[in-house]
Amino acid sequence: MTKKKSGAGVQLGTVLALVVMCAFLAIADKNFYSYSNIMSIFKQTAFNAFLAVGMLLCLITAGIDLSVGANAIFCACLMGALKNAGLTNGILLMIIAVLAGGLMGLINGTLLTRLHLPHPFVSTLGMKNVLWGLALVVTGNQMINNFPDSVTFLGYRTVGGSTPNNGFPVSFIVVFVLYIIMHVFLTRTALGRSIYCAGGNIEATRLSGINTANVLTFCYTLSGITAALGGIVSVGRSGICNGSMANYAYDTDAIAACIIGGASFTGGKGTMAGTMVGCLIIAVLRNGFTLLSIDSSVQNIVLGLVIILAVFMDVVRAGLEAKNRRMAAAAKQEAEEKEKVAK
Repeated sequence: MTKKKSGAGVQLGTVLALVVMCAFLAIADKNFYSYSNIMSIFKQTAFNAFLAVGMLLCLITAGIDLSVGANAIFCACLMGALKNAGLTNGILLMIIAVLAGGLMGLINGTLLTRLHLPHPFVSTLGMKNVLWGLALVVTGNQMINNFPDSVTFLGYRTVGGSTPNNGFPVSFIVVFVLYIIMHVFLTRTALGRSIYCAGGNIEATRLSGINTANVLTFCYTLSGITAALGGIVSVGRSGICNGSMANYAYDTDAIAACIIGGASFTGGKGTMAGTMVGCLIIAVLRNGFTLLSIDSSVQNIVLGLVIILAVFMDVVRAGLEAKNRRMAAAAKQEAEEKEKVAK
């Protein structure tokens, strides 16, 4: 079992995996540690990191949000459709996108908590397909480009470089700040602690007086909002929106990042720092595929195996923790019995 956490809540084994992966790629391709490639990795990390914020909250509650990727692309396509309709105010476009993403997340939460669908896997998978269709409808099955600079700023601009696009990515700076805020929120606020409690034992949490329905709805709504931010980043990175991309497996990358970072499908676990390391691992892996010119079919195989391994690690970790709890309880009971006999 990996050693338990550093101060920031990152499992040492996860950090070691990232270091080993970077060392291997540096040996395999000398361009890996070039400045431009490192900045490219940070840019690639940003999109998945936004999606992983909401995914982590859902996983902590023992849920899941399979619609995050489709929601991100839908919000990007909605901005494109509104731009083509004559709305050129970039700030207003982004506000509408964030509101739309939040609304879709609110619907996911409502389906789970008010309509009592059996598991968020069902409702969010259905929502993924709905958003895929909506993304195609609003764009008329066409790619849309020429977005205002204020929209592309988050995904395109950098700071500290000789030109506007070769420095440190603004998107990763925003992600870093967001992760710090979310870390404080999850660890230092009553609502953040309630999210962990709901994932650990939702019935006990409800009986303690916490409105678990509102907690879960909040998590899925926030997941929709952060997905919308990811959609805005995607527009800045590519310069276009394309409804057909809503069916891509962005959600699996977000899930893998969270699980690799220490979250669990059983709920009650996960940290922002661990999730960030998980996002970096996924980005480094994809970047390595590109540098080494690995065939896309092989990429899919490897990424699939990474996800399976991440889930296996989660199962093993949960099993070991359960075994340790049983051993601790048995030792405590034995000690109490010995104390009674001694008296």
